[in-house]
Amino acid sequence: MTQSVAFSFSLRQLYHDGRLSQYLLLLASVAAVIGLFASRAMVSLSPVVGFLAAMAQPQLAERLRTSVRLRTCLAMGLLYLFWLVSVVYTSELAIWRHEVYRKLPLVIVPLAFAVAVPLNLRQRFGIGLLYVGLATTLALGTLGRYLLNPAEANYEISIGHNVPAITGIFHIHFSIMLALAFFFALLMRRSALASSALRWGLLGCAVVLCLIMHVLAYRTGLLVLYGMLLLDAALLIVLKRRFLLGAVLLLGLTVLPLLAYFTLEPIQRRVSVSLDDLNQYKSGRDINDYSMAKRFAAWKTATIIASQHLLVGVAPADVDAAMIDQYSYQNFGLLPKNWVMTHNQYLEAIVGGGIVGLLLWLLVLFGPLLQPALRQNPYVVHFLLMMAIANLVDSLLQMQTGFNMFVFLYGFLVVDTERAARLTAANSAV
Repeated sequence: MTQSVAFSFSLRQLYHDGRLSQYLLLLASVAAVIGLFASRAMVSLSPVVGFLAAMAQPQLAERLRTSVRLRTCLAMGLLYLFWLVSVVYTSELAIWRHEVYRKLPLVIVPLAFAVAVPLNLRQRFGIGLLYVGLATTLALGTLGRYLLNPAEANYEISIGHNVPAITGIFHIHFSIMLALAFFFALLMRRSALASSALRWGLLGCAVVLCLIMHVLAYRTGLLVLYGMLLLDAALLIVLKRRFLLGAVLLLGLTVLPLLAYFTLEPIQRRVSVSLDDLNQYKSGRDINDYSMAKRFAAWKTATIIASQHLLVGVAPADVDAAMIDQYSYQNFGLLPKNWVMTHNQYLEAIVGGGIVGLLLWLLVLFGPLLQPALRQNPYVVHFLLMMAIANLVDSLLQMQTGFNMFVFLYGFLVVDTERAARLTAANSAV
């Protein structure tokens, strides 16, 4: 009885001083990171724990009023609201109901980071270390799978396949997460919390991640990696006027791909099959066994549909049905089993929601960069720009892993940064 009373008192104390909310948010973040790399069950549980963290905020009413003024939360809320309203013109009610439930984290996760007691700097740094550490560990494990039979792996790459991650994550999402981990590792080296040994460790992780992405020849991940490095060079030269450092980075972007091509067989195989893909599509030959060519056909198909439903699209739940219907008129010689969907989040947005849907998606993705505090945060800038590049070649929100990755990191990085900036501004004004 005494122990029960003591526990109850301790729990009330944790609630009133905000630690219960903060610990729950920390638990949700840990579950999200582990879930992204290893367990769908944990990543599905994360938004629930995040919601509990928000509800455990001792100043709940005040924080809720503050959260509705966060532009990042509003943008995500508007995107979700548009999907809700699309019920008035969708033809796929069953899919609409499923998607409305599946996309609830678009509202819940930003709300959790806006309302719950925020993580302190050490806790956030720990989450970053967990992300980089898991990414590096799984990358090494996947490299080990490649090294068990390099000849077979290189053959798979030569026919457009990929070495699967050891935890079974879809290779596109896995490669994007590795690219993110590369930049997070480099950025975290600047932190005052990073000791000298830890800085060297993070640099080692970045080097390992970069090397493994090249050995495994993950096309999407390398596109995101080099695209972001090119944008970094442009930002250094144009905005920061650091011409020498920008020039060195541009030189590295010229040398490194060439070095990788002439020293790594997987890169040679990937380049060769990619060029074959392109030639197969351009020449009008059979593209049934060519992944890039099928993607080009999907983009052409999506463009045709978007031009016919320009204002509000066919409805988000109807995109796949509209694609299949258009393929029945123009199939590019593809068999029905090879009728791939949009593979581009911008096209997904405009096909499903027309100009309105595309603008809402662009507001979510680029709206934060209109706020000075957010565009001065290197984590926010790198995350958003890398997502912008990745969404050119994949519909990240349409598959669960990509959706969870985007929503969690958006809340953890973007929403939290705006919340902190507004709190700082409010305290300064007092």
